[in-house]
Amino acid sequence: MRVWKCSLWLAALMVAGAGLSACSGKREAPQSSERYVLISHAPDSDSWWNTVKNAIKQAGEDFDVQVDYRNPPNGDLADMARLIEQAAARNYDGVAFDIADFDVLSKPAVRVTAKGIPLVTINSGTAEQSAKLGAIMHIGQPEYDAGKAAGERAKAAGVSSFLCVNHNTTNVAAMERCKGFADAIGADLHTSMIDTGVDPTVVASKVGAYLRNNPNTQAVLALGPNSAEPTIQTLQQMGLAGKIYFVTFDLSPAIIQAIKQGTVNFAIDQQPYLQGYMAIAALVIAHQDKTKDPAAIVAKLQSNPKFQNRLKEYGLEPVYNKDGVSSGPAFVTKDNVATVEKYAGQYR
Repeated sequence: MRVWKCSLWLAALMVAGAGLSACSGKREAPQSSERYVLISHAPDSDSWWNTVKNAIKQAGEDFDVQVDYRNPPNGDLADMARLIEQAAARNYDGVAFDIADFDVLSKPAVRVTAKGIPLVTINSGTAEQSAKLGAIMHIGQPEYDAGKAAGERAKAAGVSSFLCVNHNTTNVAAMERCKGFADAIGADLHTSMIDTGVDPTVVASKVGAYLRNNPNTQAVLALGPNSAEPTIQTLQQMGLAGKIYFVTFDLSPAIIQAIKQGTVNFAIDQQPYLQGYMAIAALVIAHQDKTKDPAAIVAKLQSNPKFQNRLKEYGLEPVYNKDGVSSGPAFVTKDNVATVEKYAGQYR
């Protein structure tokens, strides 16, 4: 550990204008030596993960531990796999990641569990995949069920055809969302889905082309802000805003505004704050209590006053089950959008 001499420390503070007397003030107690990491598949450009970043920061503060966030800058899954391997090599006290691709991430996950490091999966993937990886629990929403529930709402409104704007076709969760919606309304997924990637110009171009070639399309399903926000602009430019049934997963300030304006009928909220916060909280409990029992971890979470205060503050509602926790789906419409608008893109 590097040791700073008093004179150097004082000089640095004076340069910063702190104006403190030499080494005489009280210093805050150092944070716990425990260190945890959450690794996502998201590129730096994906702002949706900002909510997760905020969540793990607050979890670190509430549980008095150090927490890191790691991601492949360009969203390359091979780089994500290497980040998981590095986490194992660095002997973190707990590791969390999303199952963006089960096959790619299986081997690095083994490196984590082989060392006895607690593992929690979040967001992408399923509880079954999580168990196969040796994780304690999976914290997310059942993606197929969420897509189907959204499709059932659309079907009730008379929708029988749709476009799924898939910005991440290699992600199983994305495919499950589209498939659930397609099954609910009785549509052919193969002819109803386009692969757009995350470049907003490309998304807008492909959505516009599809709708011009398929003018009878009744609904659009976007899978997150990366696909929803360019689609909103495209619908406005084509004069279809408010005329075509539009559903999206996840929230952002732009999506909130579109719900208020009537361009987006509703958003499916998987409450990403819960995924980040509870992943770190579960890892801390697992490490400190030496347990891998999801029920015991959930019980301790439910009795934690700081966690309960966070739920109340942000209006969050986790769903507890035998496998751990589901963070969604929840539906945001014109009727309840005001309650989540304040925290959209930050804590919701």
